[in-house]
Amino acid sequence: MQVHFILAFVAFLWGLNPPAMKIGLLYVDPMPYNAIRMLVALVVGWGVLRRIGSWQTLRREDWKVLLVSSLGFFFFQLFFTAGVQITTAGNASLILGCLPVSVAIINHFHRLERISKAAMVGILVSIGGIVIMVAGTGKEISLSERHITGALMLLAAQMSYGYYTVFSRLLIHAYSAYQITAYILLISTGLFLLISLPAVLATDWQSVPWPGWASILYSGLFPLCLGNCLWIWGTGILGSTKASLYNNLPPVFAVAISYLFLGESFGWLQFIGAIIIFSGLYVAKGKKQSMEA
Repeated sequence: MQVHFILAFVAFLWGLNPPAMKIGLLYVDPMPYNAIRMLVALVVGWGVLRRIGSWQTLRREDWKVLLVSSLGFFFFQLFFTAGVQITTAGNASLILGCLPVSVAIINHFHRLERISKAAMVGILVSIGGIVIMVAGTGKEISLSERHITGALMLLAAQMSYGYYTVFSRLLIHAYSAYQITAYILLISTGLFLLISLPAVLATDWQSVPWPGWASILYSGLFPLCLGNCLWIWGTGILGSTKASLYNNLPPVFAVAISYLFLGESFGWLQFIGAIIIFSGLYVAKGKKQSMEA
């Protein structure tokens, strides 16, 4: 029961992230914003995780797994930052909501987990809930050329996050979640800074007001650092397929938070969609956990 509560808490942190990022993106462009929040996660997170976590020398055979996971996290940040700007919110919600499908496919392709019927039913039910929530919010789903390009980038981002989720789980039984998170942040942030450095240097950081910095600090420390550390820990217990279903909860929390604090609408379709998403989690949880192949 504890792992389900923790992963729901991660979804809550991630649900708070879009409203928080909206504030920061009023003052900073997406690429430098993402670069600095990743740097915040790395600098503060590395120090904290280094102190509280257990550390072991990484075995030679595990470096490949770590690299795949880190590249997955890096490409997610890169493609998501680029893609979300040139597609609709409806496209983004639907594509990112299909993460459990990608995780299941990756696990099946690499023969890492057997996917139970209950998990597959839970995935389909959860995606159905996402579709209803998108319909309830009135977010546009577009197949125009420009929006399709952004959608393909988000699909690449979602698949990348799937590889990060699946392969980071392979390390959790030998190393602490703290150590895995710190290494992944180190590699992915270094790569992202190489790509985004011109945009970072071109930004007038002195003109960014305190709400912009508060947004960067929150997004870097909590959803990015703490959230992913707990995410890796949770996948090690539940398996990456079942854990990935919790990725569909952030829109529920984001809609609820936007309704309570930003005055955005919350209708019956959104409520029904949220109930269906929770039902998908319940269906997947109620059966025997997927076993490693």
